[in-house]
This record gives sequence, C-alpha cells and structure tokens, in this order.
Amino acid sequence: MDQTRRTLLKGLGTTLGTGALGLLPHQVVETAMAGTPKAATDGDTYLPFAKRTGKKSTVFFTRDLSGEGLSAIFSKIRHVLTGKVAVKLHTGEKNGPNIIPVPWVETLMRNIPGASIVETNSYYKGDRYTTKQHRETLKVNGWTFAPVDILDEHGTCMLPVTGGKWFTEMSMGKGILSYDSLLALTHFKGHTMGGFGGSNKNLGIGLADGRTGKAMIHTRKGEGQWSISGEEFMERMTESTKAAVDHFAPHIACINVLRNMSVSCDCEGVNAEPVVTPNIGILASLDIAAIDWASVDLVMHLSEKDRTPLATRMRSRHGFRQLSYMNETGLGNDCYELIDIETNKVITPAEAVKDVTPFI
Repeated sequence: MDQTRRTLLKGLGTTLGTGALGLLPHQVVETAMAGTPKAATDGDTYLPFAKRTGKKSTVFFTRDLSGEGLSAIFSKIRHVLTGKVAVKLHTGEKNGPNIIPVPWVETLMRNIPGASIVETNSYYKGDRYTTKQHRETLKVNGWTFAPVDILDEHGTCMLPVTGGKWFTEMSMGKGILSYDSLLALTHFKGHTMGGFGGSNKNLGIGLADGRTGKAMIHTRKGEGQWSISGEEFMERMTESTKAAVDHFAPHIACINVLRNMSVSCDCEGVNAEPVVTPNIGILASLDIAAIDWASVDLVMHLSEKDRTPLATRMRSRHGFRQLSYMNETGLGNDCYELIDIETNKVITPAEAVKDVTPFI
C-alpha cells in the first residue's frame, strides 16, 4: 500500500476509531459517510439535465481525444486568457497511468506562449509532499517541456472568499499572485473523498497550499487529518475554488478531459482502481460550474453498465454537492448549451455519448 492510501486510512481511522483500519480505503470513506448528517441539499442526489431550468452557459464538446482535439477546443475559450497564463494541471504521482497524456499537453502549450504549468505540494506524504520530491516526480512523469511553477515553494498568500459559509479567506501558494490568467486543465475522474474530480477540485484543492490551505479544507482544528467529508467537504473545497475564480475573473477558462476515468484520483498513482468507464471526449467552457455539471451529465447518460461504477462513487461520497454549491455561491450555471465543435450544433448529453464505445 502506498503512502497516499496509508495516510488516508490513518486520518480517517482517527475519525472513525481503530476498528475502521481493517477496511479498504473506499469502505473507510463510506463508513464515515454513513454517520455524516445530510445538508439541506443532499450530495447523493443527482438532478438530471432535463429537469434543470434557468440561464444557460456555453460548453463546447469534442470527441477528438488527442493533442489536436485539445488544441481545437482550447481555441474556443482562449480569448479570455491574457498576460501571463497559469495552466493548472494535476501532474500526478510517479508513473500514474491515467493523467492527461504529456504529448497532448505539450501540443496545447505551444498555443500559449510564455505559459507555465502550476501546481502545489500535496497534503499527504507521497511523491509530491515536498518541493524536492515534487520536482523529482515531475521529471519522472515527463513534465519537462515547459516551466512548472510549484506555487507554494516560496510561501503562501490569503485570497478572500466572498460570501462563504466556512471561510472568509483561503491560503494558497504565493506564486498565484504572479499570473494574470488561469486555465484549469483537468483530467475528469472519480475521487476517493470528492466523489469526482473536475475543474472545481482541480482549483479548490490544487491551488490551496500543501500545509495550510489543504488542511483548512480537509481537517477541523483539533481533530485528526482528513476529518471532514460529505457535504461539508464539498462546500469547503468549492469555497476555495471561489477564491481562485474571483481572483482571476474574467480571465479564467476550463477544460475537462473525460478519458481514463478511474473511480480513483490521479493522486493514487499506480494504485488507482482499474478504469472501467468508457472514454467520452473533451469539454471546454468559461463557466466552471457548467463544465463540471456537463461532465457529470455525460457520465450519467452512459449505459447503466458503463456509468454505474463512477456514478456510484459520486453518489456514495455525496459528490453532487459540489455542483449545487457552485451554483449557490455564484460560480456559474447548472444549465448550458452543449456545442459540438465538429458540427457547430447544439446537442444533448445523450447525443454526445450515443456513439461511445462501451467498455469491455
């Protein structure tokens, strides 16, 4: 068992009692969730696309899972990115099999002159816990073709959280202040605690610094590490995202790559659960809420067999609370027009996944 899982088990075991340590990681989290009070908006309840009404954002879609497809969809949103651009990417633990392919990102970065990939150190003791370890991991995974700025390498800063329920400010890597624009380049997948990891998690967890910011999201003061789960965790993570989005707005854009969607996060590296969800495509939007809603919608419109593992992961962790809380905090809309960039036509989520090759 790698250090990531050991740390997760240890922290959740502190919360649940030592008896929990005999369980598998996903069972530990599910046991924690069983005792978590439900919020006004239940994070285990998915509101279908057809039942949502209101103002619509634009979300672009391509089935072209390649560096060229990534660059093509980026062209639809690049106009808001000005000045010095930060590309927030989860670069993964050593040899992680499911991260966005390095050649794809290299192709994309050629279209963003002077941009840097940005990351922060991890909260758990793994391959990215210290800056030194993190830089070694970056080399192993091939992130050597562009500058990589570890934002908390030289300290932290506090960004305000407007209208937050849990925070008035969030601690982030100080390097974030050096950038004018932000592109969230996200591998959409499952997550052990969040249910799913989309643009919201990429920014909310991924920009919070490794010691203070991530602790603010994951842990109550005086309690064991990883002591927060369920709706509260989703809300805290989302408020961190709001700090980043408000800081960069309107110079912020999002891309979600729906490929190699394990129920595990890329932070689990080679220990991630096997991929059993079919690849779908790539989404892009200027609305961070809409793109994560659309990503979830595409998964939920797969056949029952193909969607069940990832949908179960989302529901069991109360991950849908990420979506509703993004709407409540003003981060974006739950309604959108999905535009197929190959045909320039508006399509439904069902149409987008109609020809997806079932997972065998």
